[in-house]
Amino acid sequence: MYYVYILRSLKTGRYYTGHTNELKRRMYEHNHGKTKSLLKHIPLEIIYQECYLSRQEARQREIQIKSYKSGEAFKKLITHA
Repeated sequence: MYYVYILRSLKTGRYYTGHTNELKRRMYEHNHGKTKSLLKHIPLEIIYQECYLSRQEARQREIQIKSYKSGEAFKKLITHA
């Protein structure tokens, strides 16, 4: 199982979108400084997630969500979570 997820920084309020096959491990890595680009944004919380059977599907959905660029589609996604 693969997951597409959206995180929100509790410190800065910024969002991060990613995908993984181990959500619990990936959250641990993000919140313990293993992702350098997110160091200034720790702590992070999951605000949205979707499940997919293949990595390819998850990656395609991640790209689609990132293309929203915080527009109306993105806002609708995170407010209906």
